[in-house]
Formats: sequence, C-alpha cells, structure tokens
Amino acid sequence: MISGDNNLSSSYFLLIGIPGMENIQFWFSLPVFSMYLITLLANISVLLTIKTEESLHQPMYLFLSMLLLSDLVQSNTVLPKMLLIFLFNLQEITFEGCLVQMFFIHSFTVMCSSVLLAMAFDRYVAICQPLRYTTILTNPLITKIGVLAVIRGTLLVLPYPFLVRRLFFCSSHRIEHTYCEHIAVAKLACADIGVNVVYGLVAILLTAVDLIGITVSYSMIVISVFNLPSREARHKVGSTCVSHICVILLAYIPALFAFVTQRFGGHTASSSQIILSNLYLIIPPMLNPIIYGVKTKEIKRNVLKLYCPQKSRFQ
Repeated sequence: MISGDNNLSSSYFLLIGIPGMENIQFWFSLPVFSMYLITLLANISVLLTIKTEESLHQPMYLFLSMLLLSDLVQSNTVLPKMLLIFLFNLQEITFEGCLVQMFFIHSFTVMCSSVLLAMAFDRYVAICQPLRYTTILTNPLITKIGVLAVIRGTLLVLPYPFLVRRLFFCSSHRIEHTYCEHIAVAKLACADIGVNVVYGLVAILLTAVDLIGITVSYSMIVISVFNLPSREARHKVGSTCVSHICVILLAYIPALFAFVTQRFGGHTASSSQIILSNLYLIIPPMLNPIIYGVKTKEIKRNVLKLYCPQKSRFQ
C-alpha cells in the first residue's frame, strides 16, 4: 500500500518496462545503449566546441547550448534506469525517486520547448530584422531568456509531484512504463485523478503556446524568404532554417502522439504507446546535435578540429 501519508520511505513502484514484451525487452538494451552513447558523445562534443570556440559565442549557438544541456539532463534522467530494467530486470524505484524522475522529465521537456521558441525567434530576427540583430539579441537578453525557460519549466511542472503525492495507492504499484510519467503513475491510484488529468492538459496547452509562437515565426520567415530578390539568396537563407525545422518536428510530433495516447488510450497502456513515449525522449536528444553538426558548417568544422586537428587543417 502506498499513500501520500503512509510510510513513504519504504514505498516503491515497479517500472515493468514495455508491457507485453517483458520476456524479450533485454534485446532492446543494445540499441538503447548505443543511442545513449551517441547522445552523450554528440551532445558533449558540440557543447565543448561551442564553449571553446569564441566564433560560436553567438545567440544562435548559445540557444543551441541550452537545448543540448536540457537534452543531456533529460536523457540521464531516463536512460540509465531504462537500461537497468532491460538488462537486469531492476524494476523497483522508490516513491520519492519516482517523483524526482517525474519532475525532471517533464520540467526539462518544457524547458526544451521554451528554448525551441527562443531559437525560432532568433531565426526570425536574423532573417527578418538583420540590421537590428545585434541590438535585439544581446547577451543580457539571452541570459534572461535562459533563466525564464528554467523558471517556467520548474513552476509549470512543480505541482505534478504534489498532485501524485496526495493520492492513495491501495492495490497495484506496477507502472506499465519505463519511466515515471505523470499520468501513468496517477492511473494506479484508488482515488479520483481528475485534478491530475485537468492540470496535465493545462500544462500541455500552455506548452503548446510555444508551438504557436514557432509557427508564427517561421510563417514570417517564409514570407521574407519569398521576398528575397535572388533564387540563390532564397536557397541560402532557407537552408539555414532546415536544421531548426527538423529539430522542431522531432521534438513535437512524437511528444504530441505520446501525450495523446497516454491520456486517451485507455487505462492500460499498449506496447506501441510505451515505445512511442520512449522515442520522444531518446531520438531528439540523439539527433539534435547531429542535425546541427551536419547542417552548420561552423560546428562541423570545429568538431572535426576537436577530434581530428590534423585533418581539420585541410577543410
């Protein structure tokens, strides 16, 4: 029995992993471990490159650093425990540990969304207001945006652990998931979880405001691109936005499906729902630095310099 007032120190949940695939999920460990290593190596490489190269100390790359840091924290919150489940069947997680994991996963998801909005604003100013770029996106403003992203993610998600903590868990403590997702945990309660569901939807809607802002920014960018005088200029400006659009699609599309299926997919989660929920926490952090590294010449050149200094001389 688990409750918000009953011996929390000895209470625990069981993260069973992927429902219906418990006997074969060991084989998921190899691709997950490989993706985790790629995530760590790629993110740390790009972050070190941005930190050491003064030419990359620009708003675009500072925002990218915020995004990659958020991705790293989120990945390290989820993937080590997921690998322990897959490899050694270590399913147990304490009640308090589950709440901490829940907070970090959801809060850094909100922070990533806020940073993506800031990056869209950066591209809008760079393309639509190029003469005012350095006067608008100053270092103090970038710092304020970063602090606001952290505060927003923290305050918006802070109620989640408290909303779960107040619930009474009288029977099952098996979470049909690989991590402590808010609604997945709340569904185990022997109590009305209407407040959890409503607040969860409110938090999602507030985060969706970022997507509206991103859409508006890129709509104005598209209009500006079509108004450019030459085809070459349109191609050059458009290509700089491709990486941003890819990252945005990677972040929002899997997350949207995961949130919808988790809340409206019935009481018991299916294996496909859980796999999708995992993908939106695994794939974007792995691909974000790769996409920017491939599409951004400055990052690509300096990452090569970091690992292959002799080869980089001939680039």
